[in-house]
Parts: sequence; C-alpha cells; structure tokens
Amino acid sequence: MAYLNRRHLLAGLGANVAIPWAMPAVAASADVAERFAGLHRAGKLPGMHAFLVSQGGQLVFEHYGEGEDEGWDRLVGHVVFGPDVLHDLRSVSKSVVGLAYGVALAEGKVPPPDAKLYAQFPEYADLAAQPGRDKITIRHVLSMTLGFEWDELTIPYGDPRNSEMAMEAAPDRYRFILERPIAEGPGVKWTYCGGATALLGRLIAKGTGEALPAYCRRVLFDPMGFGPSDWSIGRDGEPRAASGARLLPRDLVKIGQLMLANGSWIGKSIVPADWVKRVTTPVIQTRVGRNYGYQWYMGDFATPQPLHWFCGIGWGGQYLYVVPGRDLTFVIHCGNYRRSGQEQAAILIALLQDVVLPSFG
Repeated sequence: MAYLNRRHLLAGLGANVAIPWAMPAVAASADVAERFAGLHRAGKLPGMHAFLVSQGGQLVFEHYGEGEDEGWDRLVGHVVFGPDVLHDLRSVSKSVVGLAYGVALAEGKVPPPDAKLYAQFPEYADLAAQPGRDKITIRHVLSMTLGFEWDELTIPYGDPRNSEMAMEAAPDRYRFILERPIAEGPGVKWTYCGGATALLGRLIAKGTGEALPAYCRRVLFDPMGFGPSDWSIGRDGEPRAASGARLLPRDLVKIGQLMLANGSWIGKSIVPADWVKRVTTPVIQTRVGRNYGYQWYMGDFATPQPLHWFCGIGWGGQYLYVVPGRDLTFVIHCGNYRRSGQEQAAILIALLQDVVLPSFG
C-alpha cells in the first residue's frame, strides 16, 4: 500500500488545465507512438507500466514497460509488463464495484439508492439507534456523502490513523465503518471514503449470496471475455472492495468500451443503460472542475469546446478515462505508489496534453 497521501492525485485534472492545439488532430498510430516516445525520452513518464488507447471500439495504441511493482499488501519486484500480466487497479476498483451494484440492483438483489443504510445491517442495531444515522441512505454510500469522519487524503497510507488502514486493521471492518462519528449531515459534503465501497461490496455479497469477486466475475468479467483476474483479501477474509482488484490492461479498456456502449457488449446488455447514465451523472462537486457520481468522477476538459469525460482513479497512477465525445477510452498503469499524488497527476496531464487529445479528434 502506498505511504504518501493522495490529495494531489484526486485533485488531478480539472477544467482549469489548458490543452494545446497547435497540432492538427490526427489518428495515425505512428504519430501517437512518436508523441509517446518523445515524452519518454524527456523523462516525463517515470514508472510507466502500460498505456492503452481505444477509439471506436478498437484498440489503436498499446505500450508496455517494465519496472518495480507492488500489490496492495506485498512487493512484487521487477516486472516486464505485457497483455497477459495482471495489474493492480487500486481505487479504479471502486468504479467496477459501482457497476456491479447496478447489475445486482436490476436483479432485485440489493437495496435501491433511496433505501436506509442501517436497515440493511440489522446485525448492527445498536449503531442504527444512534441519532442522525437514520437519515443516511444507500445514495450517500454510492456518492461518498455519508457525513462520517473519515480521512484517507491527509494522513499517509501506512499510518494507522489513516481511515483505510484503520478499517483494514479492525476485527470487523463493517462495524468500524458504520460506527464512525458523524461530522455533518448526509449529502452535504463529499469525503473520499473507501469504507463506502466496502459497504457496497458487502451489500452485493449479502444480496446475491456470492463473494464480491465471484459476482463481478460472473456478471461482468466472464460475459465480456476477460482473462484472469484477482482480488486482494484482507486479514479478516473479506475482499478489499475499494482497492483490491487486479485485471489485465486490455480488460480494463473493455470496461471503458462498455461505458461508451451504454452498458452493452457485442449487442448484449451487461450493465443497464440507465445505471451507466446514473453512475456518471454528477451528484456532488469534489473540487472546481470535478464532480462525483456513483463511484465515478466526471468533468470537462478545457478544450475550445468543453469535452466531457468520466473516469476511475487509483493510487500509484492507475486511470481509466472515458471521453464520449470522441468515442475514446484510455488506460494508464504506473508503479508510482511511493511518489506524491502531484507527481502521479503530472504523468496523466502530460499524456493528455501531448498524446491523447491532440492525436484523437
């Protein structure tokens, strides 16, 4: 797990980032390769493990590097990356769980967004009786507006005071989350909270009778022809819903393609189209130029005409971006778990400014 805070990573790219337009838009892969190589030569892509771009449903650029890597809770060592090498998603896992929740909702196996949160956890009735908790709904879980005291942004990972670290160390992660002190009313403020996604994962498991990784495999991964996958498990035997998934890079690209196709894959509905729209519809602003829906971020690039995007973001330099206006999705995997969030975001910005947006009109 990373040992630096992620404040700058989640600040990331907003509407205030200007995109140069001196070069005409082209779609030639040779142009993309040269632009990408130029950034590499300039030392602007440290820790680059994989970079893939898809447009019009086709993979149009693919690069794999090599370097040191680590899993959620273990060092992996030096890895030569390629199409058949799994990579951590870290918090991009949250966006996958958000989709799985929509599938389970359509099956009638999980509560709807307006359902009361504590009513779904009768085993914690003592917590439900505390003042103010009766106002919290699943919608607040999906949008990370629970109102709990929770800090993953300013306290470094590795520090036991970090809320995710404390959740992982707790004998009962779900009680730990649900007993957090209330800082403000639900729906008032966005607070980055891996505990919210953990609750979604638990609701999926309770409602479907399947462990979260198995359910995601059955309803998402297998129908889309994914290769192998993995999901980190905590010491308590529970899957790390918020940050534990590992996929092949090409399969993460497929998630972006699925979103562009309104939840369909080769003509078959995988995620209901109305849920795809719902998860990518702004619920609350996280900062100027960036909003949050249901486990997905969204905003607009400051191009001559605002260009809408939505994405999943993970620590260490993991990104899944979808740009509907250009029928475009791209994936970035890096091993920069011990670099600052600002350094991680600089790589994303360089690729956007110098490669993705100028080359794919």
